[in-house]
Amino acid sequence: MNNFVLELDNICRSFTQAGNKLDILRGCILQIKAGERVALIGPSGAGKSTLLQIAGLLEAPSKGDVYIDGQKAAALAESERTHLRSQKIGFVYQLHHLLPEFSARENIILPQMIAGASLKQAGIRADELLELVALSPRAQHRPAELSGGEQQRIAIARALANHPALLIADEPTGNLDPHTANHVFSLLQDLALHQNLGLLMATHNRDLAQRMDRIVEIDEGQLLQL
Repeated sequence: MNNFVLELDNICRSFTQAGNKLDILRGCILQIKAGERVALIGPSGAGKSTLLQIAGLLEAPSKGDVYIDGQKAAALAESERTHLRSQKIGFVYQLHHLLPEFSARENIILPQMIAGASLKQAGIRADELLELVALSPRAQHRPAELSGGEQQRIAIARALANHPALLIADEPTGNLDPHTANHVFSLLQDLALHQNLGLLMATHNRDLAQRMDRIVEIDEGQLLQL
């Protein structure tokens, strides 16, 4: 038994544009272990977001297989893929996407209840995560009352709500000033290590990428191990 939380096996993704076939991803192979932190780099338009969408089971590849915590996603029905995604994968985006009408605590509670947790269970987990990201005093604040860095830390807590095996982050520090970006990045790194999560993070910031365990780069649709 391996302990890969993510395996991409010969992933290809093509689109047809104006009658022409456009190959975005070509035979991409990637394995990430629990506790391993991997940076994904490449120029804009290279296919980073497409790769993350496929890894997160939000988009199907044209060819190839995705395995999440050892489970083959291609063999699953759409409802089973949705369940696997909600249970095993957490997402953090450049924009926090917090629900503005709910408090920070409620934003962490909601995905748990959608996944079947009781309000009491979800509340206990939310309080644990608020403490973990050092925002317990801000629990009842709505997103508009939080700073950019605080909003992103709540988004990270929300991504961890259902005890995922894999955390996928798409430019999570891209909207933050350098000091706040460094703080949020360090938090992501520490959480991945200490919570034994696989972390796949797309970034344009090569300085941050160099601090990860490993870097992979998309070049002409293929993944290169750096």
